[in-house]
Amino acid sequence: MRSVLMASVAALLAMSLGACAGSQYVDIRPEVLAPPPPPVASLVEAAMNDARRPEADRARDDLRQTRAMLEFTGLRPGMAVADIRPEEGFFTRLFSVMVGEQGRAYAFVPNQTAARENAFGDALAADYTNVVRLTGKLEEMRFDRPLDVVFTGEEYHDFVIPRFGVDVAAMNAAVFAALKPGGLYVILDHQAADGAGISVAGTLHRIEAAELRRQVEAAGFIYDGETSAVRVPTDDHSLSVFDAGIRGRTDRFVYRFRKPG
Repeated sequence: MRSVLMASVAALLAMSLGACAGSQYVDIRPEVLAPPPPPVASLVEAAMNDARRPEADRARDDLRQTRAMLEFTGLRPGMAVADIRPEEGFFTRLFSVMVGEQGRAYAFVPNQTAARENAFGDALAADYTNVVRLTGKLEEMRFDRPLDVVFTGEEYHDFVIPRFGVDVAAMNAAVFAALKPGGLYVILDHQAADGAGISVAGTLHRIEAAELRRQVEAAGFIYDGETSAVRVPTDDHSLSVFDAGIRGRTDRFVYRFRKPG
């Protein structure tokens, strides 16, 4: 009897081993996933409602269409972004909150305006632990990590004015080199009349969008889209952006370019 029982157990064991040999082991333990990034809308809300923002900045949100602008940049937590010539830091403050403590926001001040604007950058770095103020030549911009986004807001037109002394092709090449493959170059500026090119940059402080696009694409960037959030069809492009009749309500374009890769 005992021998029969042992034979039965052996047979069952052999069948079990055969089944296992013919099948693949499946780990049924629950997979541990990283938490998903916060929705863009919640990031934008957090940036716009941050307690450190000056009231003067909040008062400009409607004219600047801040919500749409932040969504267009593609910024997410952990990213590195450079704000080129941030002046008082309207966008730098917002970018700092968007990228969070694991990210980095560089306030890059050109040598040409450093005497006045370094103090702004230092104040930003004092208020936001992930902000770094850098000063240097636009043609030689360097950062201590590859960037996800480079932004410049209503400043590019100044860089093409001869008295500013910038080699714009070299500046765009420096931006290209600083970005990760797939990184974004986002430019906001005042629209000039069709065909004006850069001819009114020093007088009306405007630049023709088509000419700006030509310059940036010449550096190797791919046009990646635009937003009409700050377009103003009633602006006929004939007035200086500082004219009291239109200041703050100019027709502006926002282009996004992508580094291939």
